[in-house]
Amino acid sequence: MTDNDANDSPEEYGEFPLKSYLGMEMTGDEPGVGIATLDIGPEHLNPNGVVHGAVLFALADTAMGKSTMSVIEEPGVYCASIEVSLRFIRPAMSGGMTATATVVKRGRSIVHLEARVVGDDERLLATSAGTFAILGG
Repeated sequence: MTDNDANDSPEEYGEFPLKSYLGMEMTGDEPGVGIATLDIGPEHLNPNGVVHGAVLFALADTAMGKSTMSVIEEPGVYCASIEVSLRFIRPAMSGGMTATATVVKRGRSIVHLEARVVGDDERLLATSAGTFAILGG
């Protein structure tokens, strides 16, 4: 993400091609919380018929980016992933997925986060932890 990709409002995460390509939607306006959803389609599946791990990763990473941006108040500031880990719990094959990320701690230039990815049935699909940098300004 570059300075030009961020929306004028710090609460907004901005538009980016991967979000549109994968069909992600972002919701929520609670500070420190980011929610990203996706309806699973054939384009998200690997050759075994389950959602490709990179799709779950992108969903969790996007939710964490939105969560990070929701706690940044300075104009012209944006975030970037430094490190993200994902633990796969069970496969997803159809329906929808929701990643909910929360800020664990915000420092001056670093934000620590956790995320959970669940299916439509609320069963846990993956857990994630991430560290994001606050840049720009």
